[in-house]
Amino acid sequence: MLHTFVAYVEDRPGVLTRVASLFRRLNINIISLTVGRSERAGQSRMTMVAEASAEAGNRIRASLYKLENVIEVDDIGLLPSVTRELALIKVAVAPSERSYIFQLAETFRARIVDLAHESLMIEITGVESKIEGLIQMLSEDEGRILEICRSGKMTMRRGHHTSRVLKAMEVGETEPDALQLENLEEGAAVEPE
Repeated sequence: MLHTFVAYVEDRPGVLTRVASLFRRLNINIISLTVGRSERAGQSRMTMVAEASAEAGNRIRASLYKLENVIEVDDIGLLPSVTRELALIKVAVAPSERSYIFQLAETFRARIVDLAHESLMIEITGVESKIEGLIQMLSEDEGRILEICRSGKMTMRRGHHTSRVLKAMEVGETEPDALQLENLEEGAAVEPE
């Protein structure tokens, strides 16, 4: 079973090492790991994807909460969410073959971000299967791909925030009223005043 953990952690040295060591101690491989700044001052958002049983997933989540500098953890692998990856792919291409690569990039809704005399770099964002599809097409000619750099998965829950999330984010100067919170929790649209 694939688990996607999203954790908010303090921006402190050693936090990433502690998290990676936890997975090592539990003998669970991290398939994807992405860390970056979040909307919260002084906190980073860490997205970790791992293959583990349901029981092991619960154990990982509980163990993450016990780590120093970990503020919040959520396993959103089975919840409605949006997941994307980014890849930069450098390919060797002669000037006479460029039009084919440009058409291929357009088909996959990718962009050419660098153009040199005998190579070019493609930027593609999307789900893993889309990126794999482009890589497979580019791999048809052996030696065409010179270098690949991929981000890990970035995942966010779909829909409105719950009152718990709004409270954690300390939204606005005024507290939302009870009806707004109830509507947010139920996923209903709330019109701004």
